[in-house]
Amino acid sequence: MNDQLLWFASRGSGIVSLLLLTAVTVLGLISIVRWQRPTWPRFVTADLHSNLALLSVVFVGVHIVAAILDPFAKLGISAAVIPFDSSYRPLWVGLGVISVYLVIALIVTSLLRERIGQRTWRAVHWVAYGAWPLAVLHSAGSGSDAFAAWMVTIEAACIVAVTIALTWRLVAARNIRNELPLVVAATTASHAPFADTDR
Repeated sequence: MNDQLLWFASRGSGIVSLLLLTAVTVLGLISIVRWQRPTWPRFVTADLHSNLALLSVVFVGVHIVAAILDPFAKLGISAAVIPFDSSYRPLWVGLGVISVYLVIALIVTSLLRERIGQRTWRAVHWVAYGAWPLAVLHSAGSGSDAFAAWMVTIEAACIVAVTIALTWRLVAARNIRNELPLVVAATTASHAPFADTDR
């Protein structure tokens, strides 16, 4: 019975952490294009993004501890720390380990953002976006129920959500680039000297 509880804890916390990481990724993508209204409170984007990231780390921690203690997976501490060192589905577990490291890097650099500078933070942030697809691959390849209809549905919903957010961001970025010359021209015209006013 305890073994079954460990399996449920490991799988359940893994699924929750995947959903949270998907939400973090979606918020990260769409908040950059400033989709929120000026009247909306700040926590809807930046604070919610940060808090969900921290919460996802909590569930990832539960997932790892339960997987280490689960006698079926026999993960062991080294397999949870060293990528591809697991005797149980080493490729898929290894991708999960790398995903965790990327999430940790994201959290740490976000907390130290003022000290490390905007450029370093942004570079790590871009790399950390790789945590999400690695987490999806880990979930699809390491779970014993990876091909169950409900699990495929969850993973498909995560992929669709991130795809929509990424498409929105790319379209918005293109629109911003197209509108930039008009904004610059309008700004230049409004600040031009009134050379003909004395005529």
